[in-house]
Amino acid sequence: MSSRESNGDSRTPSPPYGYSRECTHSREEQIHIVAEYHAHKIRPSRIAYRVGIDIAFIEELIAGETEAERFPRLVAHYRRQRFQQRMHDSGSCRGIARYELQQQIEREFRQEVEL
Repeated sequence: MSSRESNGDSRTPSPPYGYSRECTHSREEQIHIVAEYHAHKIRPSRIAYRVGIDIAFIEELIAGETEAERFPRLVAHYRRQRFQQRMHDSGSCRGIARYELQQQIEREFRQEVEL
């Protein structure tokens, strides 16, 4: 019996064979990648599929079981970065459309921060 099973953790240690690719990133890079993808609202299974990071590790980070203090700070950083990028990109619109888009971006950012 593995240590996960003995702790009552029923999650699989990784995506099914063939579902994911081999991860070539260090643990530090994996934490940053998961934080950035999570800030962009990408599901854990998609993160595992795209980058090859162990889905159990991704779920542990999101649940706060690993890097409980640091991970939320990284997610907040990437959310602010995403907000700033979206506001910058809204500059391509003009007039009322730009104003409405910026209002929507600000509302979505405030909702994310409240979570």
